[in-house]
Amino acid sequence: MNFFQSFISKAAEVVWGPATVALLVGTGIYLSFGTKFIQFRKMKSAIKSLFSKEDVGDGDITPFQALMTSMAATIGTGNIVGVASAITFGGPGAVFWMWVSGAFGGATKFAEAFLAIKYRITNEDGEKSGGPMYYISRGFKEQYGVNAGWLGWLFAFFGFVASFGIGNMTQANSVSESVEATFGLSPFITGIIIAVLTGLVIIGGIKNIGRVTEKLVPGMAIIYIIGSLIAIFSNVSMIPTVFKMIFTNAFTAQAVGGGLLGTVIRFGIARGVFSNEAGLGSAPIAHAASKNEDPMVEGINASLGVFIDTIIICTMTALVILTSGLVSIESNGAMAIEGNLKGATLTTAAFHTLLPGVGGYIISVGLIFFAFSTILGWYYYGSKCVEYIAGLKAVNYYSWAWIILTFVGATTSLETVWNLSDVFNGLMIIPNVIGIIGLSPLILKTTKDYDRKIKVEKGKVREQLTTP
Repeated sequence: MNFFQSFISKAAEVVWGPATVALLVGTGIYLSFGTKFIQFRKMKSAIKSLFSKEDVGDGDITPFQALMTSMAATIGTGNIVGVASAITFGGPGAVFWMWVSGAFGGATKFAEAFLAIKYRITNEDGEKSGGPMYYISRGFKEQYGVNAGWLGWLFAFFGFVASFGIGNMTQANSVSESVEATFGLSPFITGIIIAVLTGLVIIGGIKNIGRVTEKLVPGMAIIYIIGSLIAIFSNVSMIPTVFKMIFTNAFTAQAVGGGLLGTVIRFGIARGVFSNEAGLGSAPIAHAASKNEDPMVEGINASLGVFIDTIIICTMTALVILTSGLVSIESNGAMAIEGNLKGATLTTAAFHTLLPGVGGYIISVGLIFFAFSTILGWYYYGSKCVEYIAGLKAVNYYSWAWIILTFVGATTSLETVWNLSDVFNGLMIIPNVIGIIGLSPLILKTTKDYDRKIKVEKGKVREQLTTP
């Protein structure tokens, strides 16, 4: 068993190694320049579109619900544990490179959602089904006459296996540990509660999941952000020092020289990607269910998810940790962390330092809701992967397995499951990025045509306004 655990751990390191990180960031850079950084220049349009009350077309959930469902799966323990790990192993400068991954990752999310709407189908139950498995198989057939169904199947298989780990058991385990530490409740009781609540939500399918996540995700994000801001400004004098630490450490010789890409760069980008999931291929499965029929508009909406997750929420966690004074840079350039804290314990200690008594509850409650929302979002991802592989009938069995394993995850030690899910989570990237790059000429051409159309429409409006 020790050999198996060691093998899986090494495999996870390889899968999430420098090559994968470079592939993801490289794809984001290519798409960002190719679309003229559409994730930033169309941000105002995305916000306006999301909150529009107009019925935009055929689908299962509103564009806002689609974004919140994808955000439910994205915002998770990575925003609390992952950021702390990036700082622990990479230093304060890792935060800067986390921002870099978020800045370019928005273009990747745009491309994924664009393709999800473009190549989605309507299944036997009248629901929309889409995502990498569909845009790989249908897109390559349409654009190149190539049968790439096997590559779509591989993505679906990797997604199916990964869902039980990254989206289910590990999240349930995080909830039970947090509840036990904060409220003293037995993991057995917590497991039952999570399993029942999960069953009540997922039994109604994507429409019910969308209704829950559109309320749960904004609420939990706002509470966490407000709590973080209060903590940060409770030690406001540290803010200039914190930003100096981030930018200085991000470009030191140690940062760019340690390891293949540099220790600071590698951990910052890797944790950023792991948190926002840009290029993973999971989010487009949710966006495929949107009532939005315009691939460009849905893609622009989806790009907001990376900004919210990485640039806002992950930054809040990072600033709380660094303003707490628990992390410092010594005169020789080495980093010191008080008490050798790491992961969730570092984040919890930082909140408790800045907000004694209340801070610990912010993290505990945040972990509970972040993890539970991830369970809901990843159930939908996994169910669509199962549907692609084995048909709709198999989804019923998957649903029951999901509920049962939620309980198992809450009551079991999961080191091997964590590493195994990391491996399959990373493997999802390969077929997905092949699909995105292969279909990028279509994405870039459509974006160019869209920009030209908007420019013409604006010109006509100006002409009408200036005509006597």
